[in-house]
Amino acid sequence: MMFIRSSQVHRRASTTHCHKAMAYTFEFIALFLFVSVAHALQITDDRGVTVTFASSPQRIVSLLPSLTETVCELGYCDRLVGVDRYSTHPPSLKRLPQVGGGIDPNVEMIVALRPDVVLIAKSSRAGERLEAQGLKVVALEPKTHADVQRVMLKIGQLLETKDAQRIWRAIDAGVSAAAQSLPANVRGVKVYFEVNQGPYAAGEASFIGETLLRLGVKNIVPAKLGPFPKLNPEFVVRANPDIILIGQASASSLAGRPGWHSIRAMREQRLCIFPTDEANVLVRPGPRMAEAARIMAKCIEAKAPIKSSESAGAKP
Repeated sequence: MMFIRSSQVHRRASTTHCHKAMAYTFEFIALFLFVSVAHALQITDDRGVTVTFASSPQRIVSLLPSLTETVCELGYCDRLVGVDRYSTHPPSLKRLPQVGGGIDPNVEMIVALRPDVVLIAKSSRAGERLEAQGLKVVALEPKTHADVQRVMLKIGQLLETKDAQRIWRAIDAGVSAAAQSLPANVRGVKVYFEVNQGPYAAGEASFIGETLLRLGVKNIVPAKLGPFPKLNPEFVVRANPDIILIGQASASSLAGRPGWHSIRAMREQRLCIFPTDEANVLVRPGPRMAEAARIMAKCIEAKAPIKSSESAGAKP
C-alpha cells in the first residue's frame, strides 16, 4: 500500500512539474511575441493601409521624385537601391538602376533588387502588382505644404530618424525668408504659373499656389478650380496677369496662343522662364520647397511692374 501511494504521489508531482513547465513555456512564447510586436515598425500610408516591418528598411526603391528627395534630405540616400526615371536629384542617384516610372514601373526589375519597401504615389496603380510579388509598399503623395511636412515625418518614422521635424522647420523657415525678402511693390501683383502645356496651371489650392500666396502675390487661378486645372486659354487672357511663370519646355508656344499677345505680361515681357533643372525644383512638393520659393521670389522681384502710385511719387 505504501508503494502504491508513493507511486501516486510521484505521478502527481510529475504531472504538476509538467504543467508548470508548459506554463513557463507559454509565458515565454507570449513574452517573446509581445516584445517582437512592440519592436515592430508600423507605418500607415495615404491609402489607410498599415504596413509592418521587423526593422527599419535598409533597401528602398522609390517611384516618386519628391519621396526620393525626402529620403535623401533625411540623410539616407545610401539605402536607395533603385529609383524612377524622373528622380534626378541629388546627382548621386545617377548611379542607381532606373526602374521605369510611377505609372509604368518595371516590376521584374524591382523584384530583382530585393527591396525591403517600395515607395510610390497614392495615385499610382502599381501598388497591387508590386504587392502581388510579395513586396511591401508604402504609398505617400504630398500635394500641399502640410502634406510635405506629414510625408517627411512619415518617412522619418520609417527610417527611424529624429531629424525630420527639425529639417521641416528649416524648410518652412526658408519659404518665410524668401517671402520677407520681397519689396512692397510685389504685393498683390497678379501672376499665372503654368505647370505644363494644355495649359495646366497651378491654382491657389496647389502647393505652388500656397507658396505664391506666402510670397504675397495674387494667383489668377482660384482654389475652386482645383490644384492643377486645365484652363481654357481665354481664361488667362481675361485674367490679364502681370507676370507669367513657366518652364522653358512650354514657353516657346506662348507667342502663338490666340489672344495672348494682349496680356500685359506678354506685352511687357514680364516672363519668368525657368530652365529644366529649376522647373523640376518648382513642381516637386518636397524638401526643395524653400529653394523653389527663392527661385520664384527672385524672378518675381525682377519682373514686377512698378505701381503707378510709386511712379507718381518718384522725383527726378
